Amino acid sequence: MAGMHALLSAFAPIWMLTAIGYVVGRSGLLGAQAEAVLGRFVFHVAMPAALFTMVSGARLNTFANSSMVAFAAGTALVCGLGFLASGRLFGRGTAHRAIGSMASGYVNSANLGIPVAVQVLGDASFVAQIILFQVLLVSPVILALLDSGTGTGTVTGTGTVTGTGAGAKPVSGRAVVFRRMLTMPVRNPIIMASLLGVTVSALGLRLPHALAHSCDLLGAAAVPTALITLGLSLNARPAASDSPEPPQRTARPVRAEVVVAVALKTLVQPLIALAVGGPLLHLPEHQLLAVVLCSALPTAQNAFIYAQQYGLDTRVARDAVVASTVVSMATLSVATWALGTTGS
Repeated sequence: MAGMHALLSAFAPIWMLTAIGYVVGRSGLLGAQAEAVLGRFVFHVAMPAALFTMVSGARLNTFANSSMVAFAAGTALVCGLGFLASGRLFGRGTAHRAIGSMASGYVNSANLGIPVAVQVLGDASFVAQIILFQVLLVSPVILALLDSGTGTGTVTGTGTVTGTGAGAKPVSGRAVVFRRMLTMPVRNPIIMASLLGVTVSALGLRLPHALAHSCDLLGAAAVPTALITLGLSLNARPAASDSPEPPQRTARPVRAEVVVAVALKTLVQPLIALAVGGPLLHLPEHQLLAVVLCSALPTAQNAFIYAQQYGLDTRVARDAVVASTVVSMATLSVATWALGTTGS
């Protein structure tokens, strides 16, 4: 009962803020453009501030341990399965496959992982490592796939043309895509903030108190605003023109895609982590519980924000976040009951 109460306490703010967003959207209080404006605020302002603060104050030598190997193995395999499923089963393009991959394997490590870890494990040190792993390694891969799948530099045919008039020169599609990949850290606020944070941490710099406190305040707005935006989105159905997918693909039900993503996230990912951390790496009981528990966390709302900001159909990401959050109540409870006692 104590474990269930801890889980309910951790989940309650997510449900409440999403519900508030839904009610606000239903009432029209913030206007027709509220979802788009708040989404841009999260992606371009609040989330970069939160990531910079988090990474700049972290120790970057915490990845080299067996627990992270087990978690990373589950994440990599499930993200790969999500990517393949989106393409092979549902005919999605590269950008939507990236969102399917993220919906399947990118855990809600911050606003849900931390309170769950504190209540069940006794501390959140392992969650901090997961946050860094996702921010510094997983997110750049997802964003690169999104960029290549939706960017104007992605061309078909023989190539594109630079310049005008007689001096115009053809540029191959690969050259354009390569150029966009090189400049993506500069163009993407998430990656830029993470890289700046890595630089500050590696150099051992300490930010002035006023600047650090300002970043803390701004970053604190990222999670609640993202959840409000998620709630707003539950009122609307994206039109076919909002997505680069062919009309026949956007018109078909997305329920099957959501079911696959949620099954991968809440069932397959923790089982892989259990198999790698147990029989293969022989982790101690408490570490194995931490790995499996964190792997069973639901899909992060970042998947929805990324889909929205790249102009994709947000239904799969949105519904996967909501559904996996509900289902994970059961999987987290089972993991806690089966693998050990609380860390307190």
